[in-house]
Amino acid sequence: MKKYKNLIKEFIINGPEQLWVSDITYIKTREGFSYLSLITDAYSRKIVGYELFPSLTAEGPLNALKKAMAQRKGTYGWKLIHHSDRGVQYCSAEYVELLRKDKILISMTESGSPYDNALAERVNGILKTELLPGKMSNSHQEAKSFVERSIRIYNEKRPHGSINNLVPNEAHDLNGILPKKWSTKKKVSNPLSSEYPK
Repeated sequence: MKKYKNLIKEFIINGPEQLWVSDITYIKTREGFSYLSLITDAYSRKIVGYELFPSLTAEGPLNALKKAMAQRKGTYGWKLIHHSDRGVQYCSAEYVELLRKDKILISMTESGSPYDNALAERVNGILKTELLPGKMSNSHQEAKSFVERSIRIYNEKRPHGSINNLVPNEAHDLNGILPKKWSTKKKVSNPLSSEYPK
């Protein structure tokens, strides 16, 4: 499988649909592991595509990519880069063909360092430590329901200091450099966790 160069070194983003970052993380359930594929817009931090799948085959990432492509506007006049690690799912013929069909440029990490795909790793962490319920899901289907709810909360309700304290859905409708507003306050428990059944 062909590996692709890292196209995003020193890349400056000033609008949505310039760079998507992708990653896979696992969710443990009482039935075993499920695998969450995420595609995040690097400008707005919006999760534009996702799929929770019961195996690590390319089907999960492919479904996430199809969801991201279905909601893409594609009217900004610039090229979109898709960045990922060098996992076999992203190097697979089907995945690459889908990106090329939509004229999306392919970029991949060039080392095993998580810093090469830091934003994707950060989004994984936010979902797993802040927004998904602390208890283990009983089944893949229950985990899927929790993931869908968590992503809705993430996109619609969780502000980010890196995008001017906006929520991703708000930032996704803008363009231009967004100021960073880092908070020095201690984090409090997530008030949105009440949306989950006990």
